[in-house]
Amino acid sequence: MRIFRHFEGVPAGLRGAVVAVGNFDGVHRGHRALIAEAKVQAEARKAPLAVLSFEPHPQEYFRPSPESFRLTPLRAKARLLADLGVDALFALNFDGEMASRSPQDFVQTVLLDGLSLSGVVVGHDFEFGKGRAGNLAALSYMGEMEGFTLTAFDTVTASGAEKISSTLIRQLLKAAKPEEAARLLGHWWAVEARVEHGDARGRTMGFPTANMHLGHCLAPAFGVYAVRVSILDNDRVVSRHDGVANFGIRPMYQVNVPLMETHLFDFDGDLYGKYLSVELVSWIRAEAKFPSLEALIAQIGADAAKAREILAKTP
Repeated sequence: MRIFRHFEGVPAGLRGAVVAVGNFDGVHRGHRALIAEAKVQAEARKAPLAVLSFEPHPQEYFRPSPESFRLTPLRAKARLLADLGVDALFALNFDGEMASRSPQDFVQTVLLDGLSLSGVVVGHDFEFGKGRAGNLAALSYMGEMEGFTLTAFDTVTASGAEKISSTLIRQLLKAAKPEEAARLLGHWWAVEARVEHGDARGRTMGFPTANMHLGHCLAPAFGVYAVRVSILDNDRVVSRHDGVANFGIRPMYQVNVPLMETHLFDFDGDLYGKYLSVELVSWIRAEAKFPSLEALIAQIGADAAKAREILAKTP
């Protein structure tokens, strides 16, 4: 999959694409269904399949906050989309210029002059352009005038009438329910970052850890998790490992910034500088302060045993 941060000068081989448009934060089951519809149309037309999204997320532009809500930073999103067979990702810069484009200008300049698309697939509640002035009726009319098709994809639900949404998935991760989040995502939610040097306390206790700061990513519930870890090299999975991780501020040592500390089972190697994807499989317990180092070590051992038990039963 090719990634573009611009819409000008698109290669001839990618023009005429069927384009799925949206934020696709999390690339959850609803997003996947929408992209699958776009893929069906692209294959029928023998056209490329593309996704158009924005970086940063428009909400980050209009309502900046020190606490990130992003489920999938660009690097993770790109890998998930590539796995779905997307040919090109247009991750367009969302800035003042983009925010000020009228609906007509967005369609003419970005979709037509830039991408020269043949069809667009969007969610049923899609709005676009300055002040969200553009809606499906306007996009449908412009499509009829300019010769591209529009498909408005219905909301995807899970069990019953439960709507699959990025907002609900964020709430589940904040509530220490990674299994429920994964059910809506269609994949395990992961923290991705590069391993940093730490204080080596874990190694002295017999449980060496890979230390990672979340960066521009949602902070899940503090606590201990059973995890699966992928070691990545240029977004290629080098190896996968079961493990146990603690995310939080370590009450016994009071770190200032929440930290993900991951112990990989049966692993002996140097992880410093490596890029890891740590999938949260199950929440084991909340963070706690222990009366002694010995009590902490004993609890870490129990957490590791519990994580092994959980992961042995989890496909």
